[in-house]
Amino acid sequence: MGAVNKLGEFALIDWMRKSCFCSSGVTKGIGDDTAVLPFSTKEDMLSTTDMSVEGTHFTKGTPPELIGRKALARNLSDIAAMGGTPTYAVISLGLPKTTTTAYVQKIYRGINKLAKQFNVSIVGGDTVKSDKLVINIALLGKVAKGKAVLRSGAKPGDQIFVTGPLGGSFKSGRHLTFTPRLKEAQILMKKFHPAAMIDISDGLAGDLGHILEESKVGAVLDATKIPLHRNVDLKAGLYDGEDFELLFTVRPNDAEKLKQFYRIGAIVKDKNKLYLCGKNDQVILLKTKGFTHF
Repeated sequence: MGAVNKLGEFALIDWMRKSCFCSSGVTKGIGDDTAVLPFSTKEDMLSTTDMSVEGTHFTKGTPPELIGRKALARNLSDIAAMGGTPTYAVISLGLPKTTTTAYVQKIYRGINKLAKQFNVSIVGGDTVKSDKLVINIALLGKVAKGKAVLRSGAKPGDQIFVTGPLGGSFKSGRHLTFTPRLKEAQILMKKFHPAAMIDISDGLAGDLGHILEESKVGAVLDATKIPLHRNVDLKAGLYDGEDFELLFTVRPNDAEKLKQFYRIGAIVKDKNKLYLCGKNDQVILLKTKGFTHF
């Protein structure tokens, strides 16, 4: 396979998806925002994990409370993207040996504040020595039986929505302070039940590309309808990432009832093709790329 930077992050994940053992009892394994596991006659279990690494997800001078907050918030956003409710978390820390206990306490202050807000119990973890600060959080959640929203449910004619403005998250610091869209996800689940959904962590174009790939469809975005933060251009809105808004599709009839979110386009038949329609009805083909680690 060669070096991972030659293969690429998502090709590596695809190889893992095809190579890792997964029993037939698993509802959904590798390839979505969370795994979906059988739990009871009424509920499925959701399982996700995210690693936050110094120099990649936060800078060395970032306040430790915000580092801890973001580490948990990223996981909560994944649970939201499946239409679920978070429940229990396990936290593992890689710490440089000179790290003070006061610094660790501040990390947990940020984690605990958000955990209390969303009623997440911290139930365990691990600590190891590391050259740089690393936080890995594994989070469980729950969703009504058979109701988890996957990336694979979009169909031609579906309307595409986002829950909020995009772009400039890392530069502005919003990537440290965003609120996971769990409340919005529950509104959608109760009133509309999205056909497909994902959280925007790697950029609108890249994350929409995951829905297109899994659903075997294409999409057309309206450049005039994509909501952007102040002083952010369209390119940043399409490719920046770290917004953690929800990106979802709903059937056409439900789209007319959705007034509180932003309609930005539609699903079409062209498999894995992403088009952008501009102000003068000029249509261009976009690359379905986003942030990748390799």
